[in-house]
Amino acid sequence: MEKTRRLFCEMGPWAYWLSMKKCRFVRRVQDMFSGVRFSRHRRCEPLPVVVYAHKSLIRRTLGTVDQKLQENKAVNLSLAAPRVNGVLIRPGETFSFWRMVGPCTARRGYLPGLTISKGETACGVGGGMCQFTNLLHWMVLHTPLVITEHHHHDGYDLFPDFGRTIPFGTGTSILYNYLDYRFYNPTEQTFQILVHTDEIYLCGELRAEHALPYKYHVHAEDEYFSCEGESVYRNNRICRSRINVKTGVCEERTCIKINHAKVLYDSSGLPIRVLEKSSAGEDKP
Repeated sequence: MEKTRRLFCEMGPWAYWLSMKKCRFVRRVQDMFSGVRFSRHRRCEPLPVVVYAHKSLIRRTLGTVDQKLQENKAVNLSLAAPRVNGVLIRPGETFSFWRMVGPCTARRGYLPGLTISKGETACGVGGGMCQFTNLLHWMVLHTPLVITEHHHHDGYDLFPDFGRTIPFGTGTSILYNYLDYRFYNPTEQTFQILVHTDEIYLCGELRAEHALPYKYHVHAEDEYFSCEGESVYRNNRICRSRINVKTGVCEERTCIKINHAKVLYDSSGLPIRVLEKSSAGEDKP
């Protein structure tokens, strides 16, 4: 059996550290010469129009994950939120999560929280920032802002649903600073992010100078669990509709993501669809 070649970063902690330093350096150099105008200005007063608002439960039950990590996540989010709150995204500017928040280190007060890598959970200082970018991503999907960098925990469904309010498959994955969440403002007006934490929620608003001519509806379609060999997979399509506010007519409908994720928790209680083989040998529901 042919051996799988190990990546350099997998050869030990020292190799991972060197790879991480290299990736961070490369990202800084790329940004330096990219010509991208990044958002950096803030405004204390909210812009007048609320385009979209959402709040995300901070402490959730995630399988057997230690709830202490959820408490630490609450601290981490409370430290990061003020660094983003009030930021303006002017016409032609790009928002970068990591350029606003910076490194989440113990020296800056961040605590060990839940992290996810290659379908496995772990603990790392500053863990929980994915929930922050999940919130931003969900709000941005309801605007004409253009997502320019988005990473996802593709291929895995790690935890059973608990208090889910947005469709499965609309999450994000970030890692300082080379796995970022970024979006660009192609419009002629300025947008603003307001975000804060309370005892229960991470709360966010995306505001603008003027009301938008369109509203956006994001939802999941064709959701089901499938049995494929000895594994169970979660499937759906994430679709977005653009609706004219004046007429109520849907003027554009797009599929923005197709999810096919391996379930990594106990699937015995799930309604599983067994796929049949078509004449061409392909799976079909």
